[in-house]
Amino acid sequence: MRRPLSFAGLLLALLIALPLAAQQRSSFDYGLVAQEIAPGAYVIVGLREDFSFDNGGNIVNTGFIVGRSGVIVMDTGPSRRYGEQMLAAIRAVTPLPVVLTLNTHHHPDHFLGNQAFPQDTLAALPETIAGIRSEGEGFNDNMYRLNGDWMRDTEVVIPTRALSAGRQDIGGRDVEFLALGGHTAADLVVVDHDSGTVYAADLLFNGRAPTTPHADIPRWIAALEQLARLPARLWVPGHGDVSASLAPLHETRDYLEWLAGTMRDAAEAGMDMTEVFALDIPARFAQLALVDTEFRRSVVHLFPAAEQAALSGGRRD
Repeated sequence: MRRPLSFAGLLLALLIALPLAAQQRSSFDYGLVAQEIAPGAYVIVGLREDFSFDNGGNIVNTGFIVGRSGVIVMDTGPSRRYGEQMLAAIRAVTPLPVVLTLNTHHHPDHFLGNQAFPQDTLAALPETIAGIRSEGEGFNDNMYRLNGDWMRDTEVVIPTRALSAGRQDIGGRDVEFLALGGHTAADLVVVDHDSGTVYAADLLFNGRAPTTPHADIPRWIAALEQLARLPARLWVPGHGDVSASLAPLHETRDYLEWLAGTMRDAAEAGMDMTEVFALDIPARFAQLALVDTEFRRSVVHLFPAAEQAALSGGRRD
């Protein structure tokens, strides 16, 4: 006859069965792994999820480039803990100093790890600096609510170095900064000419529905058109897997064009927001992570302006 598990045996079985996310949460370990995608070009790929107490906000792609004399960092993640663990992942690759730490835009998963990096290396586009200054504390408060104790001791650190577009040698690496926009008022793209890698940040999503809290979709689409002309070998999106093709650009543009058209058509048809929430999402976007959630959020973000435009220009019969 099979004996029932003792309390100790049952407890051990439950502990063994704990999901990895829960085990990581207990130690606040993001499990960051730096992948070398081209010589000297690295990425740390985040989860295609929403913020949660389980993932601690680890939903963003960050990266770094190792030059002859220094390291360039692209975004610092959603918390002080993330920034510290990212710096440890960099140190596992190279002892060279961090000479430039970039915030590609002012969304919280891209700059709240700034505390971990040398303050005199923190840099961003002027509009991004202004956005962090004006909205950073509110973002930080909200991230505490969304991610819990993963955020402990995280404080807003504002970059002091204002970037401008251009190509230069940094740390012994041939890099170019593109000052674009559309996802936010200012979106920095970093082109590593030595490897042909483009760090496109949140102008580019791959396999995940784009987020739109500060979106200007026509400007965003124009930025994607500019990116498509770059001589790139690899594309690093802000969310989703690295790609060697233009597929993520086409996917992002297709979704944004559908989203903008849907908002316009719904407003001109006199629909209210509840009716727009209930609209079907095309089957071609079914594979995008969080598409239902992000569509509803985008309705909240974008539909009021579409309604105003329809009222100003008149509705179609």
